[in-house]
Amino acid sequence: MIHYLGTPKIVTNRLILRRLELTDAESIFDHWLSDERVSDNRINPAHQSVSETMERVAKIVSDYDSTGFCYWGIELKKSGELIGEIDLYDFDNLTENCEVSYSLGFNWWNQGYGTEALSAVVEFGFSIMNIHKISAAHNTDNPASGRIMKKVGMEQEGIIRHMIRNAKNQYKDCAVYGILQEDYLTNNVDKETFILNLT
Repeated sequence: MIHYLGTPKIVTNRLILRRLELTDAESIFDHWLSDERVSDNRINPAHQSVSETMERVAKIVSDYDSTGFCYWGIELKKSGELIGEIDLYDFDNLTENCEVSYSLGFNWWNQGYGTEALSAVVEFGFSIMNIHKISAAHNTDNPASGRIMKKVGMEQEGIIRHMIRNAKNQYKDCAVYGILQEDYLTNNVDKETFILNLT
């Protein structure tokens, strides 16, 4: 059975994963949602105005009332900058499976932040929430995201052709990854935890 806990604050070595707030809208717009380099890897187009981002953030904030809603902003511990977002979603109570997705602002790519955030959320999902399997997917023209998935122990399970259609009306093939709770727990029994604090 999945233990739903909503979106608690998760502290890692360099990051704080926390609930988004309405006051974050401008940072979210500036740091990733208005950037086409980021939106090219997302289904939705880059935002054109902060008001568009504000509307999206308001919806996320209202959903925090549900214990089945797990959506974190990724904040740098050192500077307090909000650099991305990560969420667990599409929970299936029958299989106890779910999916994970994440976005990072371009200025923070290739610095290990995506791996650190995903590692913490996967650990939370398996060790705290008791999820059976976590899946993820990335566009095949974005192999860097696949490298992040592999680093946390996910295995590529296949490629789905034309899995999504992006804002530019382009169909994209996606590589699908997954990791089982039993494999995660077996492979991480002697490893250091990524979650330093959970509140």
